Amino acid sequence: MGIPSAVIVHHLKQTQVLPLSMDEAWEFFSTPRNLDSMTPDDLGFKITYLPSEKMYAGQIITYKVMIFPKVWVPWVTEISHVDEGKSFIDQQISGPYKLWHHLHSFEPHEQGVLMTDLVHYSIGYSLLGEIPHQLFVRKKLEEIFNFRKKILSEKFPLT
Repeated sequence: MGIPSAVIVHHLKQTQVLPLSMDEAWEFFSTPRNLDSMTPDDLGFKITYLPSEKMYAGQIITYKVMIFPKVWVPWVTEISHVDEGKSFIDQQISGPYKLWHHLHSFEPHEQGVLMTDLVHYSIGYSLLGEIPHQLFVRKKLEEIFNFRKKILSEKFPLT
């Protein structure tokens, strides 16, 4: 299944060094419930179905997110790939995006772990979709990932 040619795919990449061992980082980030604490309240992010507290390849997780005030959208993702202790991918099955592919990776760093988030996404609608992307989608995603970075810096401060 390929991506239709009319879909414009964007990417967002963020890295962060955390003073954790690889095992500690994996333990924290492979627990889906920890996503709650790293998501801004105004997104109204709520897990509605989580079959296991530990992540595994093939796991389906459902959420509700608020895309506008009082406008809730269901979001269904699959953990499509797990390289134990090193990386995992969550992909949208259905939800607010036409395409959502999020690689979370972890590698040793002299100060602990270098965590990298690489998201490929599209809101669809070809060139028409670029208007909301430019007006608010990109900005909102950057706010979400910057919030996450801030929360993680507070929870795991570099010394």
